[in-house]
Amino acid sequence: MKRMFLIYKTCMKANIASAITYRVNFILNSLIMLIGNVLFPLVTVFIYNSNASFEGWTFKEALLIQSVFILSTACAGIFFNGIMWNTMSHVVEGTLEVVLIKPTSSLFLLLARSFEFESIGLLGGGLVMFVYALSGIDGMTIGSWLLFLLLFGAGLLVMFGVALIVAAISFKWVANSRLPEMFESIKSFGRYPGTIFPKAVVAVSSFLFPVSMIAYFPASTLIGRWEAYFFIAIIPCVLFAAFGIWLYTYMLRSYKSAGG
Repeated sequence: MKRMFLIYKTCMKANIASAITYRVNFILNSLIMLIGNVLFPLVTVFIYNSNASFEGWTFKEALLIQSVFILSTACAGIFFNGIMWNTMSHVVEGTLEVVLIKPTSSLFLLLARSFEFESIGLLGGGLVMFVYALSGIDGMTIGSWLLFLLLFGAGLLVMFGVALIVAAISFKWVANSRLPEMFESIKSFGRYPGTIFPKAVVAVSSFLFPVSMIAYFPASTLIGRWEAYFFIAIIPCVLFAAFGIWLYTYMLRSYKSAGG
């Protein structure tokens, strides 16, 4: 365990050093990432400024959901989303063997190398928005915060599982850059209050493809609108992550390079 921690720490330091070396590139990438993710909250601002609203939700409640969505996206970007692109890149360039011959778990090594410091700007922007949105929320308790952290973690499991599944598919379907885009489109349902969607969409986004866990469910616990079925939805989140690990490991073992 200590050895794995040292490997992860080394990969983190290498990524941060690279970001600091190319400061302008780092700042521009962080800003572009932040701007790209605050467009949707801006749409919410425009909606509420035009006297419209998401029915039953105040402006700051809606903003809280979207700030949690940004925080989840930032955490995924920092810790594991990069494994999709790293795996695709290794498979396309035929360099995965360099990882496979290392005397440690290939999955762990690829995850460690996926640490991405550039998402720190997105995390900072999300935190500012989160704190601002919380200023309009009353009645939060220690219990609601604990529930929030539990569901927030479950939402990260969903994104972790999807990242591994997409990366695993790239072993067979080389350069499948459209798959991450498809998931991003599905994930966008998690930006909004689930109550604005038909019940069928709520069921799918809660249990079949639990993107509601990314932001809507955790934010609802802080607002005091949690429902018992939120806890049941943790199960598919865990299953997503477990299946992602299993599939990625299986595909990695069956991987054959261009040399056969």
